[in-house]
Amino acid sequence: MTRPNGRTVRDLRRENRTAVLRRLYFDGPMSRFSLGPATGLSSGSVSNVVAELVAEGLVEEAGSVDSAGGRPRILLRVAPASGRMIGVDVGETRVRVELFDLTLTELARAERPLDPAAAEGERYDVGVVVGHIREGVAEVLRTAGVPAEALLGVGIGVPGIVEHPGEGGAVVHGQTIGWDAVPLERLLREAVDLPAGVPFRIDNGAKTLGQAEMWFGAGRGAASAVVVLFGSGVGACVTSDPPSPGRALEWGHLKVRVRGRRCRCGAQGCLEAYAGASALLERWREAGGEPPAGADEETALAAMAAAAHPGEGGEPDPAALAVLAETAEYLGAGFADLINLFQPERILVGGWAGLLLGTRFLAAVEEHARAYALAYPAARVTLGMSALGPDAVTVGAAILPLADFFDRGGRREEPGPVEEAPAWAENVRERTAR
Repeated sequence: MTRPNGRTVRDLRRENRTAVLRRLYFDGPMSRFSLGPATGLSSGSVSNVVAELVAEGLVEEAGSVDSAGGRPRILLRVAPASGRMIGVDVGETRVRVELFDLTLTELARAERPLDPAAAEGERYDVGVVVGHIREGVAEVLRTAGVPAEALLGVGIGVPGIVEHPGEGGAVVHGQTIGWDAVPLERLLREAVDLPAGVPFRIDNGAKTLGQAEMWFGAGRGAASAVVVLFGSGVGACVTSDPPSPGRALEWGHLKVRVRGRRCRCGAQGCLEAYAGASALLERWREAGGEPPAGADEETALAAMAAAAHPGEGGEPDPAALAVLAETAEYLGAGFADLINLFQPERILVGGWAGLLLGTRFLAAVEEHARAYALAYPAARVTLGMSALGPDAVTVGAAILPLADFFDRGGRREEPGPVEEAPAWAENVRERTAR
């Protein structure tokens, strides 16, 4: 039956289920009585929807509260064990895979390092990344004793621009890591041993970080925010509608100096060429600093931070101090552009490098940002750190299939046809199978 507005009874039932699930998820436990005004549904609709969800095991009782003059009211919550999601962070130093229950409590994790020196020139081998994801997914399911059929989906955050052409799945354009139109979703469907009905959801890593912070972290309650991912490179996600996933920005490739330093993307003068962790270490070395020989990027940046601020009684390294001070100004100018363009309520800094350098570095960045930005929007923005730590990208990646699940009213996705991979992908399949 189709209603005058074009919605069917089935659409209306799905929307009602979605409203109840979302309200219980974010604000639960709640009683049936409270769900009515919170969702805008009638008491009869709430009772019908809750009865369905309880019967399906998606919602469970969670105690009771006294009511005014009547029987205690039963509280309801989303059942944590009613679904599982996997979140994957394809970073530039490692692939991290985490398994979560429906309330995003971590059940298991696996990590695989990525060695840029082992890449094909500046290219991160697609087969290596796909193989790490395949092994990590198998490991976390085995560790937690969870059957693959229990998964609502696998969410993956990647560096670069993610295209969703509709047919064949997500395609990744990762210029800084040498990925040119990589059909990552199709390759994963072929390589990862999961049932056909388990969806893969792939998006930009800064976007998944932003979604995690808006749902559960320091962005919660903000009407608008920009969440910055500061790691080997820099990126950002802007959102003006907190329930939505926001929009990824290639902020690191904003030009901060004409004919400036060469960026990994091939252009000159990008913010990332001055403020990304790899560029930061390179500039320290050029200024006479000595990063630990053979250390990975995270260890080397920690050494640089320690050299600049050695603690009581230590002598600071003037080269490290100067490079960090200059980097704070470049980032401040970049923040000012975000403030002027989007006028957000909050700007939040995450990513391993941002968390490592911490609040002292952020204070210097903020000083420059307010000096470079227009006075009106600068006076109305607050700057702060990500609240979710180094796992924020994997949490946000796991939210991708969870959000789809809620949008379907708590129904699992039906498996669809998978198209054949192009012939050129055969060599990737061979590498991942080794």
